[in-house]
Amino acid sequence: MGVTVDVHEVFKYPFEQVVASFLRKYPNPMDKNVISVKIVEEKRDVSTGIIYRKRIAVCQNVVPEMLRKHSGDCWKKVNILKVPNIQLEEESWFDPQERNMAIRSHCLTWTQYASMKEESVFRESVENPNWTEFIQKGKISITGVGFLNCVLETFASTFLRQGAQKGRRCVDFCSKIVSWTQHIQRQCSKYTFSDLVLAA
Repeated sequence: MGVTVDVHEVFKYPFEQVVASFLRKYPNPMDKNVISVKIVEEKRDVSTGIIYRKRIAVCQNVVPEMLRKHSGDCWKKVNILKVPNIQLEEESWFDPQERNMAIRSHCLTWTQYASMKEESVFRESVENPNWTEFIQKGKISITGVGFLNCVLETFASTFLRQGAQKGRRCVDFCSKIVSWTQHIQRQCSKYTFSDLVLAA
């Protein structure tokens, strides 16, 4: 059956700034579940200018300990739940000319029992060209573990929703820092070194 998660958000920051924040958001103290993110492939299409990136994220296994400890026939099928970390693969296509970035991600761990896929897009907002629209659709399906299918899908959908909220907050926070830094740089550029020395 599976569960779906849909997110629609408008960031009141320019597209380039939001995309840069998205690409730098992990790891960070706001979401300790993400341990590392590594770019494993990056290339630019010279004819279109589109930048393709493939990244692998290593995240803590957040399946509750009680679901990992049980034994029995049904539980033996899910010994894979006992892994300390899970891996996610993310592919993105950044088009600076059209001002959009498409993203696809899926789970590399637990593939024989679970399918977790997300498709997202960042694009210039139709409301305001200095804002950025974010649309995300995710689906989780779990099979082959009997009555645990429903339990694990419910847990996974909650985790996916919370992850989307944390991700949104991280992008928003990073975008605010970039805006603040740019503002400080503009203010400082108004003064010469002599002005700053005399003011001290």
